[in-house]
Amino acid sequence: MSVDVETRTVIERPIDVVYTFASDPTNASDWYANIARVEWKSEPPARVGSVVAFEAQFLGRTLRYDYEIAELVACERLVMRTSQGPFPMRTTYTWQSLGPNSTEMTLRNDGDPAGFSRFVTPMMSIAMRRANRKDLAKLKAVLESM
Repeated sequence: MSVDVETRTVIERPIDVVYTFASDPTNASDWYANIARVEWKSEPPARVGSVVAFEAQFLGRTLRYDYEIAELVACERLVMRTSQGPFPMRTTYTWQSLGPNSTEMTLRNDGDPAGFSRFVTPMMSIAMRRANRKDLAKLKAVLESM
């Protein structure tokens, strides 16, 4: 059973501001509630092939994983993927300008849990959806207060 969770929000800031902040992994712990630590494994800035280590808390567990940036199109799309651990996953951000000071951002997580994680997929999807909503709300608050 696959997980595929997509969440959207409208942020009242220009697309270049939203893209620049959200696409920089260094800022992840500023708006992702579950991200405790971020460490570059390759030289910043973010580009296709960059690798970034994340430490996160999810469903009461500490998860450590490396994300590789698989696709990066400025102000349009960022795709990161990991094949580590019990839950190989892809995270996709997309941005769409809704006007000079308004941007729609979409956050999508999808993947195929392996091992024991397969059995908790329905609960995982619900928890991810809840976390993504909170994270995008925090991103919106952070960017709109700048």
